[in-house]
Amino acid sequence: MLEVHNLRKEFGDFVAVDDVTFSLPERGSLAIVGESGSGKTTTARMIAGLETPTGGQIVVAGDERRRGRLRSAERRARGRQIQMVFQDPYSSLDRRQRVGDAVAEAVALHRRMPADRLRARVAELFDMVGLDDRQARSLPKALSGGQRQRVAIARTLATEPRLLILDEALAALDVSIQAQILALLARIRADTGTGLLFITHDLGAVRHISDEVLVMRAGKVVEHGTVASVLTSPQEPYTQALIAAVPKPGWTPRRRASALGA
Repeated sequence: MLEVHNLRKEFGDFVAVDDVTFSLPERGSLAIVGESGSGKTTTARMIAGLETPTGGQIVVAGDERRRGRLRSAERRARGRQIQMVFQDPYSSLDRRQRVGDAVAEAVALHRRMPADRLRARVAELFDMVGLDDRQARSLPKALSGGQRQRVAIARTLATEPRLLILDEALAALDVSIQAQILALLARIRADTGTGLLFITHDLGAVRHISDEVLVMRAGKVVEHGTVASVLTSPQEPYTQALIAAVPKPGWTPRRRASALGA
């Protein structure tokens, strides 16, 4: 469904993404992991159409994404293929707009339908992400972080995308809420067939939601394979270091001696 070939992105003299190649099958789930500055978010933004590649190819459902200025109809067509959920749901929502209206706006942009059918579709989307009519009538400030992220997911699902990109979409949420969102995404994938592309540094979440994992460092792919093979038997020292840095059960954080002496 998605093919990325030799993708490259330069910002002046700085190469943010260098020769990245991977593919994602229909209904698949892939996680791209790496430390800050590894190029994973820039890669996602190019796939979503928010950044223009310096080189390489992005092929969606057999059609190569062309560069340059797009007509509004082309932008909407792309939006029906790929949608993106960002890390901070509060900043991605209009604080003065009721969240139900925000989702209705997205539906109406891509699907023409009478008012009663529009209301029914919005209610269906909110039900899909575990929210009710009372929450749909709320402003973003009246919702919790997890509820706002559910609204953001509902809005992206309004276009019935073939691929959902989640850029650190769990990072700002409590652990218990993260588990709920992961379960929600797994259910959406099973029910709708939407593919998932995770941009994350949370290797624990990767185990629960992804089929494959791609590890990036300094703009390059250093390891790629199934989640079981990469996270259980990593071949690259960088991947081994990432896994070793994950706190193990029973780990207790300790203050530095200098801080204790203050």
